[in-house]
Amino acid sequence: MIAEDISLSPAPRYRPSLSLKTKLRAYFGSPINSIITVGCILVIAWALRHVISWLFVDAVFVGTPAICQQESGACWPFLVAKIRFMLFGFYPFEEQWRPLLALLLFFGTCGTAMVPVFWGRHLLFGGLAACVIIFWLMLGGFAGLAYVPTSKWGGLPLSFMLSAVGLVCAFPLGVLLALARASELPAIRVLAVVFIELVRGVPLISVLFMASVMLPLFLPSGFNIDNLLRAQVAIILFAAAYIAEVVRGGLQALPKGQAEAASAMGLHYWQTMRLIVLPQALKIVIPPLVSLFIGFFQDTTLVTIVGLLDFLDTVRAAMRDPQWQGIAVLEGYVFAAVVYLIFSATMGAYSRYLERRFRVGHD
Repeated sequence: MIAEDISLSPAPRYRPSLSLKTKLRAYFGSPINSIITVGCILVIAWALRHVISWLFVDAVFVGTPAICQQESGACWPFLVAKIRFMLFGFYPFEEQWRPLLALLLFFGTCGTAMVPVFWGRHLLFGGLAACVIIFWLMLGGFAGLAYVPTSKWGGLPLSFMLSAVGLVCAFPLGVLLALARASELPAIRVLAVVFIELVRGVPLISVLFMASVMLPLFLPSGFNIDNLLRAQVAIILFAAAYIAEVVRGGLQALPKGQAEAASAMGLHYWQTMRLIVLPQALKIVIPPLVSLFIGFFQDTTLVTIVGLLDFLDTVRAAMRDPQWQGIAVLEGYVFAAVVYLIFSATMGAYSRYLERRFRVGHD
């Protein structure tokens, strides 16, 4: 009897670690694998040798454009000379402490929002207060701060503002669109399907172009909308359509018994969605949602179509400076790539943390 009880108990999970010999066998187990492995190692070593040589060995760290022109390595004095323009664009030089402070406040708010212990209604109110302070710092015009029009905004603060505000506002709209598309009411379902398929059927640049060129044609004479607001609304509508499809996938992944059990307990539709269905559906779609957020953060470079200079556009503008043109060819793009990589990798790492916390997936 005791033996039967022991045999019926679940066996503990044990994942034996692979030995070094077993790991090497995957790379050198056969002649073809060995040739491919050695070839890849040689290619990687050759590429690393040239990259390290360009980045550090032959690079110029202090000097002028004339000195950089004589060397074959990277010209890092270009970053020192243009770093403030690349980060803040045409924002007034003497007022650039304001976007810097706004960036620090933005990072602090995002870092706080990532800690589960701070999750709650107070975080929502704190985020709204942070948005008001950031907008006040960037725009000014009262309380002793000089007014800086949105046409002067650019660089990294603009990229984060467009992507963060756009995705935060698009997320609830996308959830509502997903619920509307899954609704049993034909009129609401058709409207949601038309909007989602219409927006997803065109590229983002065309939506920005419509917001920039076509929207003023439908407005009364003398009435104008700020370019930043046009781009922000276009990004919100575009992102909401994609978020809706991702969330709809999570809704369809849940068994119908969840909603039926909630209905049997006397919960109405919105209680069922808020307490039972959406929490489970959103956990399932964490990986595709984060991938979507990373993509939209990088797609903010398209706002140049409406006359705004985001981070990558300010980098390009700095490289077109006659003093450095033809000398600093790749340094600006390397700097931009590192910045995008850091924030994209951070969002990806946080996504994996959320998956572990909510136990998304199966072993």
